[in-house]
Amino acid sequence: MLIKEIVLNSWASFFRVLCGGSLAFLVGILAGLIRYNFPKILKNNFLFNFLLDAPKFPPPIAWIPFVILSMGIGEKSAWMIVFIGVFPSVATNTYESLSNIKVEILRVAKSMELNRWELLWRIYFPAILPQIFTGLRLGLSMGWMSIIAAEMISGSSGLGYSIQLNRQNLDFNKMVIDMICISVIGFAINWSLLKLEYKVIKWNH
Repeated sequence: MLIKEIVLNSWASFFRVLCGGSLAFLVGILAGLIRYNFPKILKNNFLFNFLLDAPKFPPPIAWIPFVILSMGIGEKSAWMIVFIGVFPSVATNTYESLSNIKVEILRVAKSMELNRWELLWRIYFPAILPQIFTGLRLGLSMGWMSIIAAEMISGSSGLGYSIQLNRQNLDFNKMVIDMICISVIGFAINWSLLKLEYKVIKWNH
């Protein structure tokens, strides 16, 4: 019974991170690409950069009350909390990696008369992949911590909810098991992404 409970709570937390993180990954890359293609006058504008960058500094945990008030208690609000944790890191790393591509490389690409699709696939995409993986790993770490905190506040399942429930029942042993599961799954997520990064972009290593 205990093993089944641990497995179900672990899967509930992991699934929320998987859903919210996947959405944040796709939207984050798109947002980084869009920001990169803005006119230089906007990209160099202090107010414009302030409006885009300032909201990423409050920790995802601080957004939990706002998410609950606007979306209620449920899976969608849990995904949104993970999204808030992952999105800024992916979007920022995508934009900065695009901005750091050497001008000489872009000039060579233009001289080869590459079309937009070839330019994106052969120049931009390989250039931004390393930082995208870094942003994803950092973001998912933040998202994993955020979903545990959210489950402790308003969850009905998951490892965070289990910790809170066991705290109320004064069951210290189960709390320790929950903490071990959180640590192991968090490590596994980061380790898996490192292995995937190594396979996808071997040239970077």
